[in-house]
Amino acid sequence: MQLIQATRDAVLKPLSVVVGIVERRNTLPILANVLVKKDGARMAFVANDLEVQITTQAEFGVGDESASTTVGARKLLDILRALPESGEVRLSLDDTKLSVQSGRSRFALQTLNAADYPTVALAEQWDASFTIGQKTLRHLFNMVHFAMAQQDIRYYLNGLLFVMEPGHVRTVATDGHRLAHCGAQIDGITERHDIIIPRKTVHEMQRLLADDDTPVQIDVSESQIRFRFGDTEVVSKLVEGKFPDFTRVIPTNYTRHFSVGREALQASLQRAAILTTDKLKGVRVQLSDHQLRISSSNAEQEQALEELEVDYAHEPLDVAFNVSYLLDVLANVKADTLNWSVQPDVNASVLLTLPDDDEFKYVVMPMRI
Repeated sequence: MQLIQATRDAVLKPLSVVVGIVERRNTLPILANVLVKKDGARMAFVANDLEVQITTQAEFGVGDESASTTVGARKLLDILRALPESGEVRLSLDDTKLSVQSGRSRFALQTLNAADYPTVALAEQWDASFTIGQKTLRHLFNMVHFAMAQQDIRYYLNGLLFVMEPGHVRTVATDGHRLAHCGAQIDGITERHDIIIPRKTVHEMQRLLADDDTPVQIDVSESQIRFRFGDTEVVSKLVEGKFPDFTRVIPTNYTRHFSVGREALQASLQRAAILTTDKLKGVRVQLSDHQLRISSSNAEQEQALEELEVDYAHEPLDVAFNVSYLLDVLANVKADTLNWSVQPDVNASVLLTLPDDDEFKYVVMPMRI
């Protein structure tokens, strides 16, 4: 039975959307496959890793029949990428094989029964539903994702806190050493809900969301979140657990502030980072009258020193930070300048904010070197 006849790029586009979550090693062999469903001209591609499921649809099915199968996701993707861009592709199902034809190229791929593919059961009831622009949602994820923990035993930190409250949404991420917060005004939310979105889901949404104002429909239940935009649907489990109270971490009483150019600070930190060790990524930040000095050293007694002019006019301060934590935020914000707030205490955190964005806050704890 012929399933698809379309240009290579037309088939490649929906397949590329879903393949991102397919792991190369799976406990269930069928999870290495993509589910291909045909209902007349309507085609659906589904990938699932038991935590996240992505479905996307396209109109290039051949005939009125219905059919479904599963085939190796990355093999099919690699084949399509290797075919000529302008070529037409035909996919046909013949017993247990999926045939891929384009010009004089022929491939026969092994399939597994679609009935055995473990699709996600949707929540019976959604506790909250609202729409948000893709650009806004992408911004909320982009501004905090780098602060999520990686493989922390405090599993609730290996994700992103998504706070929905009347008129507002917030994203918060922390690994215990730094915290990033971002927010946006939004309509359609009637009561507060706090959920934790898994790390993998956040990264997939960053990859899939467009930089425009087309809407994303978001539905939230006790254990799931669903994003629907364009022809794509992403359904994800939520992380169970109690996220730390981020409001207690963000300083509100800092009295010493100065601004610094983002690119100049980033370049200085990158140069100073060269002489830090892999285990101890510490740099010293010394503030004095209108000057910011960044220095680093290593076990070979090598040293780096960078100096920047800043509008700091308070008593001197000497504090150390993990340079990676500072570089992470500088690589993700796009502002020309950052506002830096400190206390006259080497054990106090630093607060980084943006001049034109009251919703963004980044807190970094100091370190000892």
